[in-house]
Amino acid sequence: MTGTTTAPRRGGRWIERWDPEDETFWKETGERIARRNLLYSVLSEHIGFSIWTLWSVMVLFMGPQYGIDPAGKFFLIATATLVGALVRIPYTFAVARYGGRNWTVVSALLLLAPTIAALVVMEPGTSYGTFLAVAALTGVGGGNFASSMTNINAFFPLRKKGWALGLNAGGGNIGVPVVQLVALLVIGTAGAGHPRLLLWTYLPLIVLAAALALVRMDNLAPVRNDGGAVREAARDAHTWIMAFLYIGTFGSFIGYSFAFGLVLQTQFGRTPLQAASLTFIGPLLGSLVRPVGGALADRFGGARITLATFVAMAAATGVVLLASVRASLPVFLVGFVALFALSGLGNGSTYKMIPGIFAAKALARGLDGEAAAAHGRRLSGASMGLIGAVGALGGLAINLVFRSAFLESGSGTAAFTTFLGFYAVCCAVTWAVYLRRPVAAQAPAADGRGERKPQLTSV
Repeated sequence: MTGTTTAPRRGGRWIERWDPEDETFWKETGERIARRNLLYSVLSEHIGFSIWTLWSVMVLFMGPQYGIDPAGKFFLIATATLVGALVRIPYTFAVARYGGRNWTVVSALLLLAPTIAALVVMEPGTSYGTFLAVAALTGVGGGNFASSMTNINAFFPLRKKGWALGLNAGGGNIGVPVVQLVALLVIGTAGAGHPRLLLWTYLPLIVLAAALALVRMDNLAPVRNDGGAVREAARDAHTWIMAFLYIGTFGSFIGYSFAFGLVLQTQFGRTPLQAASLTFIGPLLGSLVRPVGGALADRFGGARITLATFVAMAAATGVVLLASVRASLPVFLVGFVALFALSGLGNGSTYKMIPGIFAAKALARGLDGEAAAAHGRRLSGASMGLIGAVGALGGLAINLVFRSAFLESGSGTAAFTTFLGFYAVCCAVTWAVYLRRPVAAQAPAADGRGERKPQLTSV
């Protein structure tokens, strides 16, 4: 096959045939279409992340007049994290049900609900229960990641997935530091008493993202709702092993993104402006290096990069723990920013592992060529929703651990000790499952005629 057939179907732009593993098709048609969809997917997911992490900066605007203590603020951001994790599962399957382009439009417009709700309630005197409900609404932004990754996974060939998924996720993750930078601008110019200026900024951006997705993106007809794929992925042990590892990478990134500013305020006595001037640095670095993690995984193997990342994250946590005990803000910042950057690398490498694992299992079953590639896309796409949801729950766990530590001692030291132990377990699991007895995965290799052929290698 060397082309696509695009025809109206169910009221949208549908591409009826898609074969990214075919080199001729990819060069002549597929790459251009895939890159265009990737661009607008990144934009929508970027704004989704900003809205999901909105309360990581809203709490910086909530001074004593709001009557909410640090534990209550940690619970607000934990609520947003929880809802964002849970909605990732239905968002994943919405791509197959409604089409990637169609669902991108809908999911972008849904971001208007939490933004407008926050505009209405963001003032002293609002009840804590109301704040909780509005924080929960922002969880819809967390779902955008799952649908976006599932959609982009279907557009690209296996040899390009590490780069494409890393760029898609990294561009989306940058929504976290961007909303923090906008908050810094608002606090620095208008003061901490004007949170609505931040919210007004995002309303036109949400509409713009939805409009661009409507006119520039495509639906892939071959990506159809497949309950069998979901059940098969859920029965596969590797889905849950990778979900556990993703807790350590993405769970760390999103959990720390929500908590960083509040930790600086609570443990180190920073003002809202001082905290906002520091919080964006870590998430920005973690977002920028995520595509690097995917590219390194494409070249050296996802398991190797993931293991090295967890070892380094354990070391960085040791630095943060020491700084917490000694109340050293400069050392704390160095260690915490390193944790962000390393979690970004690990995000890219773990997501590269997922399609590789399922492609390898397809080859082991005797499938080859497009049949193996299609089977791998089918199961990896289904598993990504489950893995992404469980991984995001790691962010909830981080915020709850922080809340418990600050309630008991007024410090995050106990929380960092817990995180250090968890990263040690992640190191052991990665080595035992994917390096000591590696899963075979499909990787590109050149044959004597310069064409790309599948071969078996470690994940």
